[in-house]
Amino acid sequence: MRTQTAYRNYKKPSWAPPAWLFAPVWTVLYILIAVSFGYVGYLYLEGSIPFLILLPFVLNLVFNFLFTTIQFRWRDLNLALVDVLLVFASLVWALVGISVTVPWVALINLPYLAWVFFASILQLTIVVMNRA
Repeated sequence: MRTQTAYRNYKKPSWAPPAWLFAPVWTVLYILIAVSFGYVGYLYLEGSIPFLILLPFVLNLVFNFLFTTIQFRWRDLNLALVDVLLVFASLVWALVGISVTVPWVALINLPYLAWVFFASILQLTIVVMNRA
């Protein structure tokens, strides 16, 4: 797999997870994201929440899906760091925005938030370790 090969080639800290772990973690997280973000989209479509509550969820998906292309196809570690920080910031914004209206959406995304926080620290460390 191209992504695993690229990941293996980066200098990484000793605490970095092995490449094989990312697929099962993201599988679980994408199920949680699909259910919770889908419900937020449904709430917007039925008129229960304004677009400003939906917006950070949409942005989060865009930033999340861009990460793999930036990191592994373009191999731009610095831009990938900016992107993962945008994933984190948009997720915090989304969860704070929805937590009053639909608290379970915020709660179900806490594992995603924890993973993105960890990924942000990992990405920063990889950027520093791979500076030429």
